Amino acid sequence: MSEPENKLFPEEMKPLRDTCFTFKCHSGVSCFTVCCKNVDLDLYPYDILRLKNNLSIDSERFMRSYTELKKGSNPYFPTVKLKLESSGADKLCPFLVENGCSVYRDRPSACRTYPLERAVDREIKRGRVNDFYFLTNHDYCKGHFEEEQLNVKQWIRSQQLDQFNQMNDRWAEVDTLFSSNPWKGEGSGGPKQQLAFMACYDIDGFRNFINQQRITDHYMIKKETKKRLEKYDEELLKFGFEWLKDILGGTTSLIKR
Repeated sequence: MSEPENKLFPEEMKPLRDTCFTFKCHSGVSCFTVCCKNVDLDLYPYDILRLKNNLSIDSERFMRSYTELKKGSNPYFPTVKLKLESSGADKLCPFLVENGCSVYRDRPSACRTYPLERAVDREIKRGRVNDFYFLTNHDYCKGHFEEEQLNVKQWIRSQQLDQFNQMNDRWAEVDTLFSSNPWKGEGSGGPKQQLAFMACYDIDGFRNFINQQRITDHYMIKKETKKRLEKYDEELLKFGFEWLKDILGGTTSLIKR
C-alpha cells in the first residue's frame, strides 16, 4: 500500500489538490519569455515526437539539431536535453521568437506544467497512477501576481497536459527498467542500448526497423493495430515501450505468437 501523504513528501511540501492558485502568463507581463532563457530542460520521448512533427522534420534530424545528451539521474541511460542557442550573455531556447514560443501548440511537458511540478506515487490505483501537484515560484516570474485563479484540474485541462502525462508515465516505467542496467556486459552504447535509444527517441528510424525486421509479426497484434502503428507516431511509441520491456526482461502487455 502507499505511504500516508505526510510521509511521501517533506513537511514543507504540500500538494495543491483542489486549492486554487493565482497565475497567468501572457505577453503583457514584464517577465515574458524570461523562462525561455538559460533553461535546463529535459526532453522526454513524447516531447520529441510532438516537436519534430511540429517542425515537419524526421526524428533523427531533430535529435541532431536540437538536443544534446547528458548524464542524468539514470546511471545506465543518457538524459536528453534541449540544446540552447547562445545570444550574448544568455542561452536561448531555439524555438523562442520575438512574439514568444514558435512551437507553443506542441511545447514540451515541462513548459506546459509550469508553474506546477508533478510528483507521482507509482502504486496504481483504479487503473492509473496517483499524482500530486505542487506550486513553484521563481522570483523573476510575475505571472503569479496576475488576478486569474484556477485549480490543478483547470490548469491541466487548459494546458492539454493529460496526454503528455499519460505518455510520460509510460516512459517512466521504461526508464525505471533502464535503471536496473538490463544491458549488463554490453557497456554504454551496446546493441540493446542503441535499440532502446532508437525506440524512445528516433521514432522514424524505429518504424523503418520494425518494418524491415518484421517485429510485429512476432506478437499477437490485430491488422487494425498494425495499421495504426504505421500511421500514428504516438501508437508506435507506445508499442516501442512495450517491446523494450519484452526484450529487456520487463513485464509487457505484448503477447508473443
